[in-house]
Amino acid sequence: MEIKRPLLLISNDDGYQAKGLNCLVEMLKDMADIIVCAPDGARSGFSCAFSDSEPMRLTLQHKEDGVEIWSCNGTPVDCVKMALANLCQHRPDLVIGGINHGDNASVNTHYSGTMGVTMEGCLKYIPSLAFSLCDLDSDADFEPMRHYVREMTSRVLAEGLPKGVCLNINFPKGDDYAGVKVCRMAYGTWYNETEKHHHSRGYDYWWMIGHYRNDEPEAEDTDKWALTNGFIAITPTTIDVTAYEAMDQIKGWKL
Repeated sequence: MEIKRPLLLISNDDGYQAKGLNCLVEMLKDMADIIVCAPDGARSGFSCAFSDSEPMRLTLQHKEDGVEIWSCNGTPVDCVKMALANLCQHRPDLVIGGINHGDNASVNTHYSGTMGVTMEGCLKYIPSLAFSLCDLDSDADFEPMRHYVREMTSRVLAEGLPKGVCLNINFPKGDDYAGVKVCRMAYGTWYNETEKHHHSRGYDYWWMIGHYRNDEPEAEDTDKWALTNGFIAITPTTIDVTAYEAMDQIKGWKL
C-alpha cells in the first residue's frame, strides 16, 4: 500500500525567485509534496492584504517530481487563496511562509507578508508556521537553519497546532545558535518613518524608511531579546486579537 506523503503549501513575500523560498523547498522536498505559490515580485510589508480590484494570474514556473512552483501577480495572501482554490488537489497538511530575508519579530509581525501567509493558513484552520532569518542579503546563508526547519516542520506535521494558533519562528544571523526560546512578541516602535525629498520638476515626495527601537530591551522573555542573544525565537501567534483582559473594564463603562 502506497503511503500518502504530506502536502505543504509554501509562499513568501520576497517573490518566487527568492533564495530563502527556494532553500526552504530544497530542505523539505524529501519529506513531503510541495506546492509553491508565491508573488511574482517582492511584496514585503503587505501583511494580510488581498486584491479586489485586479484579476489574478497564475504562471507555472517549475515542475519536478513532488514539487510545483507557481507565481501569482497578487499579494502573499492572494497566493495562498489562489493555491487553495486552484492548485491543491486536496487540503494541505501545512502552510509555510518563508524563509523570509529579514526578521519578522516584535511589531514587524503586523506588517509582514510572510506572516500574512501564515495567518491566512491559520484562518483556514490549517497548521501554519513562518520562518525568517535576520539577514536582508539576497544571498543570505540559510544552511544553518536546515536541522531546525526540518525538525519544527516534522513536529507540527505530527502534532498539529491549537485552533487559531500559528508559529512565528525567527532565526538570528550566524553559523550557530545559543538554543531555542519560546517567547512573546516584544513591544517596539518604528520612528522617523518618512523621508522627504524635492523633485527637480517642482513637487515633494517621500520615501517610507524608518528605524526600529525595542521599547523593552531588558525583558528576557521576548523574541527580540532572544534574537539579540543568539537564540532561535518561536512565538506562538493567535488570530483572535480580542483583548480579553480589557473586557470587564469596557463592560463597566456607563454609556
